[in-house]
Amino acid sequence: MDIAHFVFGLFGNAFGLFLFLAPIITFKRIIVNKSTEKFSGVPYTMTLLNCLLSAWYGLPFVSPDNMLVTIINGAGAVIEIIYVFTFILFAPKKEKLKISGLFAIVMTIFSAVVFISLFALHGNSRKVFCGFAAAIFSIIMYGSPLSIMRLVIRTKSVEFMPFFLSLFVFLCGTSWFVFGLLGRDPFIAVPNGVGSALGTLQLILYFIYRKNKGNAKTKTTQEESMEMGTAKPSKNAMGDEEELKGDTS
Repeated sequence: MDIAHFVFGLFGNAFGLFLFLAPIITFKRIIVNKSTEKFSGVPYTMTLLNCLLSAWYGLPFVSPDNMLVTIINGAGAVIEIIYVFTFILFAPKKEKLKISGLFAIVMTIFSAVVFISLFALHGNSRKVFCGFAAAIFSIIMYGSPLSIMRLVIRTKSVEFMPFFLSLFVFLCGTSWFVFGLLGRDPFIAVPNGVGSALGTLQLILYFIYRKNKGNAKTKTTQEESMEMGTAKPSKNAMGDEEELKGDTS
């Protein structure tokens, strides 16, 4: 592993850790209120699957020179499991069953990938199989903010798209994109290139509509302002209720 490859891997680890820890504010609110309110638990389970598959892909016997990928995604998997279990604990019965079922599906998919890659595949075929699986769910994870971007365009407000989270989506995606290019690994470069592009679009939208922050149309906020598992009702819609702070994972 050359120096530039290693350095961009370190950048990716740092920015990735920030993104994984960002929902702490959301879960602090959930724990204090003992309710998941309008927050969605689906993005956390999907991010967990992405972390598990990416961590597995980065192991030396699957793909060489990608241990930094395993380190950050292994840490991310632990963090996301905590989020998922916390969400299940405070979710209403229907949502509890939904997220528990989705968690079971996530673990089944991961277990199947591990089993097939260990006992049915070897060498490059193992790398390709695990790489495709990791890349698909990485793209799904990065695609999560599309709904919030649609809301920003429609309401012409960035009330529900925090600047620093958009910035770190861009920085994280870009770092791993360059890491993948330097390592000639399309399974890392392609999905993170998508992440970098989406992060760029978020930043462009932010600077276009930054002066309109807090002026979103209230009728759409409660059900549509979900970005990677978060929701934030506006003050106008909730009267004297406290404004939720948007997060991502």
